Amino acid sequence: MTKAHDQALTGWHLENSYSRLPASFFSIQKPTPVQAPKLVKFNEPLAAELGLDAEDLQTDVGVAVFAGNEIPEGSEPLAQAYAGHQFGNLTMLGDGRAILLGEQITPQDERFDIQLKGSGRTPYSRGGDGRASLGPMLREYIISEAMHGLGIPTTRSLAVVSTGEPVIRETDLPGAILTRVAASHIRVGTFQYAAGKGDVEALKALADYTIQRHFPSIATNDHPYLSLLQEVIKQQASLIAKWQLVGFIHGVMNTDNMTISGETIDYGPCAFMNTYDPATVFSSIDRNGRYAYANQRPIGGWNLARFAETLLQLLDKDQDKAVEMAQHEMSQYMPLFQSNWLAGMRAKLGIVDEEKDDEKLVEDLLDIMENNRADYTNTFRALTYNKPEDSALFDKPEFEKWKKTWQARRDRQQASKEESQTLMENSNPAVIPRNHRVEEALESAVEHGDYSVMEKLLDVLSNPYGHKTEQEEYCSPPPASSLPYKTYCGT
Repeated sequence: MTKAHDQALTGWHLENSYSRLPASFFSIQKPTPVQAPKLVKFNEPLAAELGLDAEDLQTDVGVAVFAGNEIPEGSEPLAQAYAGHQFGNLTMLGDGRAILLGEQITPQDERFDIQLKGSGRTPYSRGGDGRASLGPMLREYIISEAMHGLGIPTTRSLAVVSTGEPVIRETDLPGAILTRVAASHIRVGTFQYAAGKGDVEALKALADYTIQRHFPSIATNDHPYLSLLQEVIKQQASLIAKWQLVGFIHGVMNTDNMTISGETIDYGPCAFMNTYDPATVFSSIDRNGRYAYANQRPIGGWNLARFAETLLQLLDKDQDKAVEMAQHEMSQYMPLFQSNWLAGMRAKLGIVDEEKDDEKLVEDLLDIMENNRADYTNTFRALTYNKPEDSALFDKPEFEKWKKTWQARRDRQQASKEESQTLMENSNPAVIPRNHRVEEALESAVEHGDYSVMEKLLDVLSNPYGHKTEQEEYCSPPPASSLPYKTYCGT
């Protein structure tokens, strides 16, 4: 059987429309082969959604593709160029350890990027080795699939292979490659890269490509680039509101980590909040809290302003008018975010209609939670089942007063108690990827080669709104510790 025939059996149907953009946006680059690849995690449901043959992909033929040792038919491997404001400082970047194999065309005629992360050096590696270690790749797999289960737009993980080669960091670590699936890898930083080059035609080509790929309905609008700005603002306002609603902290909201499609991308120093504290930050390099939980909303607006700046030359020839147009659209971000967030908070409290004091009702609860160091997820879970004894707010006078106001608010709405209850169950996850549970799974897999802990965790996280008995043991916050939990940019 020929290699091409082997690859056809796996279901690959790859194109690379990105390679039709001006050459400045990428470098042709093949992955660097590895010695002894081994499949350690494979996402069968995602493979089926992509039209891939899960069984064949778990043979040597599929593993060779995930390792970068073989290139599937139709692939045009490349590394993407982009820029990014990293903690406020603009830098020219690019895929330093990732290769875009191409775009898988699904049986439903949808298009998804297939990218190998940790697949070797590229022209953008900036002295790095282009490799990744096993722990961070498994961590991205866990968190991205948890985000998918929570209903939050996200890149996803198709497979992780160990490479059989060490990567040298502070110590020698086992190497690995993650296969990442995304609506696309076009970032705010991609537009910054194009604008920084001063090539208006290349910028226009990128904008046209982005519209056709993600927002085709606006292509015939009178002002398609203004419509593009509007759509991206909507996507980001919705996405970041969803993060806030589940206590997710991205950790590194640089402009190169913000997708135009509105998907969450890059799971390095991210984590989920336990105790409710708006100042929570986990990233070891975010010493000033730029990307703390409370700052995600304004940073989202800051990043969008940088995106708007890249489009000025396309919005209008008169730059003063272009700035005015961009500023008007940017003024919509905060109201859009607030509308999404408040709607989500109403749902978490079982409220289906709107009253003018709803925001105060929510803010009062959050203040009580912060003052009493209540667990964010478990507080809403306790409210869902009317079990305040399961939270730190039990018997607190201020909470009892708030609870009466909340119950009166629910009684005023026309929705039945059953409808309100169902809404809360569908809006308040029973489980999140608790940081200590993720670390437990990674230690078992990386240090002992035991993936059973990770498999059980993934199973629990796949249906976070299931509220099942077997999820109970995963609901507890971590044991008290004198040391704060820290995350690192290891992915």
